Amino acid sequence: MENKKTIALIAHDGKKDEMIQFAKANHDKLNKFHIIATGTTGQRIIETNLPVELKLSGPKGGDAQIAAMAAVGDLSAVLFFRDPLGKHPHEPDIQMLMRICDVHNVPLGTNPSTAKLILLGLQSEL
Repeated sequence: MENKKTIALIAHDGKKDEMIQFAKANHDKLNKFHIIATGTTGQRIIETNLPVELKLSGPKGGDAQIAAMAAVGDLSAVLFFRDPLGKHPHEPDIQMLMRICDVHNVPLGTNPSTAKLILLGLQSEL
């Protein structure tokens, strides 16, 4: 892998289409980063022709894998399109990921507007 900054992309089922639209609209920006993603989200992002390193799906531990990367400083940002109106059986993992981002000062974008601002900020550092 090149020396690219790493961004994690995650989306709840109800937000996956929104994440794909975001990936398509920001393809050129995202292509400058090493992208990791949880399983199902990552499979969908691959369809946009962005290279993606896949982790487990969220409910099977993907959120925890990404949180571990944030904890050791391996992530520049997490873009996690959450469905705030849905119930999620792995909610403790989601809360843990968000807490780890806060503890380790990792930018966390939970909607397209915030994600776009994070991308712009990271891009200015390239």
